[in-house]
Amino acid sequence: MASSQLIQRIEASTPAGRDRGVDALRALAILGVVLGHWLVTAVVVGDGTVRVASPLKHLPELTPVSWVFQTLAVFFLVGGQVGAKGYTSARARGSTYGRWLGGRMARLFRPVVAVLVVWAVVAGALLASGVALDTVRVLVKLVLSPMWFLLVFAALTALTPLVARLHPLWPLAAVLLGDLILYCLDGPAWLGWVNVVAGWLVPYCLGAAWARGDLSGRGMGWALLLGGAATAAGLVLWAGYPAAMVGVPGAPVSNLDPPSLAAVCFGLAQCGAALLLRGPLRRALRRPAAWAAVALVNMSAMTIFLWHQTALITVTVAGLFVSDALPGLHTAPDGFGWVLARLGWLPVFGVALLVCWGVARTYEQGPPEVRRGRFPGRRRHVGAAGRGPTSG
Repeated sequence: MASSQLIQRIEASTPAGRDRGVDALRALAILGVVLGHWLVTAVVVGDGTVRVASPLKHLPELTPVSWVFQTLAVFFLVGGQVGAKGYTSARARGSTYGRWLGGRMARLFRPVVAVLVVWAVVAGALLASGVALDTVRVLVKLVLSPMWFLLVFAALTALTPLVARLHPLWPLAAVLLGDLILYCLDGPAWLGWVNVVAGWLVPYCLGAAWARGDLSGRGMGWALLLGGAATAAGLVLWAGYPAAMVGVPGAPVSNLDPPSLAAVCFGLAQCGAALLLRGPLRRALRRPAAWAAVALVNMSAMTIFLWHQTALITVTVAGLFVSDALPGLHTAPDGFGWVLARLGWLPVFGVALLVCWGVARTYEQGPPEVRRGRFPGRRRHVGAAGRGPTSG
């Protein structure tokens, strides 16, 4: 069968030293963000308008959903680990900083260009057909707004040689100082940009420390998990930080825009959980079929992330041909009935994303000569390139 052949090819092309647990963590982080957006983002259609709403505003009981699916800290943890190891490996091969950074930026932004071109055409076509400017703005913002983190990730990647040995306590202290100035001293709003960099620099520096072997042993994982969770809980209970780890429309304070001390501490807890899960995940991925699924997600991680909101919008628009009030798709997220209906729509979003993936995945994997060196090529090609089928 074709599927079993694909599984065998992926298994054969994976170097023996590949850390499959790290790849699994990155796949879980990306899928967590996607499912989180699909669950807490509602495109409400009515009275000739389109707006975006969140069930967290009407149903605070759903706040724990943000604890499970806001997984960006794990993504930055893995990014720091992969970036630091990759740069060290590139230097050992005699490669320059420019070549190393250029390769990583190409893999990061090549698929972004495809999304921007497609949505430029779509937006122009919608406006030409008479769709209201406000509606087009809502849809385009829905697609483009999640890309903010790519700019931060690119900046931290470029700074890898400088931050690879930076202790995570330094950016954590910067976040603490930023929150004190912003929320206690009514400081200028532009200071939030300091937290945007410093907040995500904390898990990125942890990842670099992980690459150096400084986070070995389960004790560090438990310390981060318990210490981060306890501190985040204390900040929520006694310091007035919101419990939701994502932005909630209408809330006076967001834990994510910019990253607050509570969100960063919660991210430390997630990083600790990730370190503890790495071993069990690595053992589970000894099974070729499980590893093939993780490898395929990693190969298309950027495509999945960049097109998941397009998939949601596509299903929402297609549903208008049936009705403009389909529960969980067009209606306001103001009750648990909406939540149950939205869960039923998730597989449909998944199918639409699969179609987008089939069309756009080549932009992430690069030209044929690059793809042959990554997947599902022969072992000697993978080893020579210094990366497996899930190059980060």
